[in-house]
Amino acid sequence: MFSRIANLIRGFFSLFISGIERKNPEALLEVEKENLRTQIAKYNEGLASHAALCERLMSQVKREDAEERELRAKTTALLKAGQRDAAAQCALRLQQIQRELQENRAQMEQAEKTYQELVRARDVTIKTAQKKIEGLKYMINDMKIKQAVADMTEMATGMIGSIGGSGDTLNRLEEMVGEERDKAAGRARVATDSLDFNDVKLKETEQNALADQALAEFAAKEGIVLEGEPAAAKPAAEGASTAKVMGPAEQSSG
Repeated sequence: MFSRIANLIRGFFSLFISGIERKNPEALLEVEKENLRTQIAKYNEGLASHAALCERLMSQVKREDAEERELRAKTTALLKAGQRDAAAQCALRLQQIQRELQENRAQMEQAEKTYQELVRARDVTIKTAQKKIEGLKYMINDMKIKQAVADMTEMATGMIGSIGGSGDTLNRLEEMVGEERDKAAGRARVATDSLDFNDVKLKETEQNALADQALAEFAAKEGIVLEGEPAAAKPAAEGASTAKVMGPAEQSSG
């Protein structure tokens, strides 16, 4: 029973963590990148230890190679000098050095080959991981873009549906504006129909007649005969024998 409860609790925690991971893919990717860096660091530590082994074998091979040449020359010199026992001891040591040199060379070559394979495996692994990380970055960015487009599309679709529905604010506003516009047009029409244009024309005629009368009085006082009217005799007190007739040009200049 306790085991089943523990499994249920682990299941809930797993679902909770999975939900967080789905909502935060960038954080999960950063964690994996950090894990990759840690693994590469540990791998490089082991690779460095193997490289140290290769260097140690190379140094040992160099020392044994130099010792082999020295023993070979020494054995030859002792043999030529007639020191057979000393030459025999050098020859025995030379055989031992040659065996060790052969074994160490084989170990060095194998170690160097293993080192190169480890380096190649590391580089291939890093390149593969980097390629996968770049692909995941692109997928995450593409996912965000698609989510944003989907959200905007859904929002636009909802707006279009709500705008097209009955009783919408925009429809009510359009209806109210149309009613007020029609009312204003009706008021303007009623005001225009109520205006009596006969009175307007009568007042205009009256104003024109008063203006003509004022002009005639002015011309009479000045002794000017307006064109199209008969000439009138001026009073004797003024002593004028003839009246001045004003034409169109003089009217304009006067």
